[in-house]
Order: sequence, then C-alpha cells, then structure tokens
Amino acid sequence: MLTNGYEAYEAMNKTQPTYSVLLDCSFFIRLLNSDDTLHASAVSYFKYFIEHNIICKISTIAIAEYCVKGSIHDLPFEHLQIVPFNITDAEEAGKLCRIVFDEKKKRGSAFQQRAVIPNDTKMFAQANVLEDVKFFVSSDSEAKKIWSILKDSEKQTCFDYLDIHRPYTETFGILPLDSE
Repeated sequence: MLTNGYEAYEAMNKTQPTYSVLLDCSFFIRLLNSDDTLHASAVSYFKYFIEHNIICKISTIAIAEYCVKGSIHDLPFEHLQIVPFNITDAEEAGKLCRIVFDEKKKRGSAFQQRAVIPNDTKMFAQANVLEDVKFFVSSDSEAKKIWSILKDSEKQTCFDYLDIHRPYTETFGILPLDSE
C-alpha cells in the first residue's frame, strides 16, 4: 500500500518507460571494472535506468569496441536492447561526419579528414535516427567534443549527452535525502 503522494508518483513512473538511452562502450568499461574510478557512477546510472524502466540500448558498434579487451559474455544483455548499425544509420553517419569535418576545418584544426567515420559519430547517428533515444551515455571526453560540434550545427542532434563524470543525482535532480 502506498502511503504518500511521492510513493504514488514513483510507482507511476516505474510502470512506463518514457524514453531510452544509448550506452557507449566507455560506459560498460566503467560499469564492469570495479577498480575503475567511475565504476560507482556507472553502477548508479545503470541502476537508475533499470529502476525507472528506462530502456537501455547498446549499439553493435559499442559491442565490437568492448570486445577488443573484454568478453561479450560480460555485458548485461538481460537489461539491454541491441541496436544494429544499418543503412539508415550509415547515411546519417555520413551527414554528421561531414558536419564535424567541415567545422574542424573552419576552426583550423590539425585534423586530417579521412574516409573512415569514427565510431562515436556512427553511434550518434544511431541515437539521432532512433526517436526514443533521449540520451547518449558515456565518459568519453573526446566524444563529447564531437557531440558539441554537432549540437551547435545547423543539423542539431535529437538527443543529449550524459557524461557519467557528473553524478546521476545532479543529472536527474535527485536530492540526497537520508532515510534517518
């Protein structure tokens, strides 16, 4: 039995996912390595997503990146939806990459334009194509720089970037109330 309005609100919010998140490889590296300095933050975010029925997605690109040094069997697939990289994503990735290359050229960056599209841009394309993705969740500061370029461009991204260096309580406006 619910005893107050807040419990009723919490119960209501746990019944329906309102959006999903796309989790980057760097998120899983932190989540699955208890010695990592961001492990506790990654665990807190993941727990929050699960407790609030926020759909957690992983790109096949992030899976490939994780498997460079980790095992596919370590990933918590029971809590994940797998997002394959498909033709619509490929087209979007090309468009986003062009924006990044052009912006870096304008800034006079010593950035060598290449035909290889970085994985971050591919996953940003997936997040942009998937209508329910509200956040791309990562700890990668270089990826955040690319996202910032895209966010400020004419073709703005449809999702926001969550950096797990920032505690989830700050991100989601949760007050750290003690139960004492």
